[in-house]
Parts: sequence; C-alpha cells; structure tokens
Amino acid sequence: MTTTLSTERLVLTPAGVDDFTEIAALWKKLDFTQFIMGRALSDEEVWFRLLRDLGHWAALGHGNWSIRLRHGGAYLGSVGVLNYRREMTPAFDAPELGWGVDPAYQGRGYAAEALTAALAWADRTLGAARTVCMIAPDNLPSLKLAARVGYRPYAETIYSDHLVRLFERPRTAP
Repeated sequence: MTTTLSTERLVLTPAGVDDFTEIAALWKKLDFTQFIMGRALSDEEVWFRLLRDLGHWAALGHGNWSIRLRHGGAYLGSVGVLNYRREMTPAFDAPELGWGVDPAYQGRGYAAEALTAALAWADRTLGAARTVCMIAPDNLPSLKLAARVGYRPYAETIYSDHLVRLFERPRTAP
C-alpha cells in the first residue's frame, strides 16, 4: 500500500520529523489557525501534534500527509485521514478527513486537489461506507470545499467549547 500520493501539481507524503520547521511556521499564522484552534500554537504544541501524526501512521496506516508543490517542493499544509477519538456527541463513527492550506496558497485549488487525492485513497484503501469531517460554521472556504467534494451536513455540536458542523460523504466506488 503506497502512502505517498501524487497529483498534477502536488506530492503528499506522510507527515514526518523533517517537516517540523515548516509545520511550526504555519501553525504560528493566525489567519491559518483562526478556525482550527483560534490561536497560534507554540513549537511544543506543534511538536506534540507532529508526534500524534507519526503515531497515527504507525498504529493505523493512515494519518496526515504533508502537501508540497510537485515543482519546487514548497510546503502548503496538510490533509489527513484521521481517528482522533474526539469527545463529542454525536461521536464520529467513520474515518475523519481534515485539511488546512497556508493562506498564502489558498484560492488556487490546492486544497481541493489534495483533498480529492486523500478521499480517493481512503475510498480505495479503507473501504469505509463513508467519511466525516468537522468545520467551524464561519469557515466559508472549507464549507464550500467540503460541499464541492461531496460532503453534506448531518449535525451540529459543540467541540472544545465551539460550535461545529459535522458532515458526511458516502464512499465513491473505486
């Protein structure tokens, strides 16, 4: 099973220790974190998130991919197939998709390209009947992208003291 994905413009590789400096720089940008954490993250917090990503791949065979431009290798962000065992009601009962692209690269279709590749991989590899995602109601770009790739709302809930919308997407036949 290959875990490196390639698209016309992107290469997605499992998040690794070598990505730390670029990941930490991204998580310091408030325009990136506003809908995810609502604040910038310290290097220590980013390190723990990266260790979680590494563990995800080791334990489950999936996790966050680092998104890079095929030409030049610039780090754009991440997309992942996740199981964070989030404490919320309703609980997720399917693989979760998550994504985030550096605001400097937004509006160029990179997030859609990366998410489409990750969804195709999940549909082909995991065989789950559906995938789910969670989006802040004010995150209009992510709401539009989720709809574009086939996600539909099914619930609203509170997660980490914030209102979020939950979405589901049925598996697409390979």
